[in-house]
Amino acid sequence: MRAVVLGIGNTILSDEAAGVRTVEALEQAYQIPDNVLVIDGGTSGMEMIEDLSNLDFLLVVDVVTTGAAPGTLVKIAGAEIPVFFRDKLSPHQIGLPDVLASLELLDAIPKEIVVLGVEPISLELGLDMTPTVAATIPELVDRAVTELRARGYVLVPVVALAA
Repeated sequence: MRAVVLGIGNTILSDEAAGVRTVEALEQAYQIPDNVLVIDGGTSGMEMIEDLSNLDFLLVVDVVTTGAAPGTLVKIAGAEIPVFFRDKLSPHQIGLPDVLASLELLDAIPKEIVVLGVEPISLELGLDMTPTVAATIPELVDRAVTELRARGYVLVPVVALAA
């Protein structure tokens, strides 16, 4: 079973960095098994095709604009996924819909896709996330770990390794 955790976003647009900061925190807090690849996708696009081909599970972490209250955590899965990509809930939309469409044409689309996101407050130029969105990063990490563990991937906290 192969999985990718893909954090996407632009780290110079304040809250837009949430996906990238989440995967960074995930890698710091957990020993990642060999069958899980954690990718800081930044604002990448089609160059991710190889890494995202023929996966059992793709977990995307990003900011999403759904109209919910700022700082609200969102999970999009199943039948909602095509709607998510069609409606461009993510403000930067790094070309992931194009990557997934290409993977579908190549018959290499991930078997399952889940998007975990947070509703942004600011997408203005700036290196710091708003305090509200920054405070959601630990919960996004916990939710990512829960999603992976629910599918049989074994993540061990780094603190447990040091004990």
